[in-house]
Amino acid sequence: MGIPLRIDRVEGIVGLAMDGQALVPVDLSLTGPVPAGTWVLSFLGAAREVIGSEEAARILAALDGLRAVMAGGTVGDAFADLEASGPRLPAHLQAALAAGRTTG
Repeated sequence: MGIPLRIDRVEGIVGLAMDGQALVPVDLSLTGPVPAGTWVLSFLGAAREVIGSEEAARILAALDGLRAVMAGGTVGDAFADLEASGPRLPAHLQAALAAGRTTG
């Protein structure tokens, strides 16, 4: 699962970011060096892509919603962006549907 992290500083190919209360190393080999303040999507300690602050906020809200459900609470509005847009088909399936090449 990807975790958004905001890079505080960079030392070579390692970025340091706050994860909760702890400063954690983030391998930047796949993204290259990034300036402090950059948000990255981290998987198992390695940044896989640079993301914007709005996308980071949406992912963090979704993770908070999952934590709430796991603790017996409710999701709240953690997935409001998904609920507002409704389900979406991938482009190739949307094209097949528009061309009448579907069954069922």
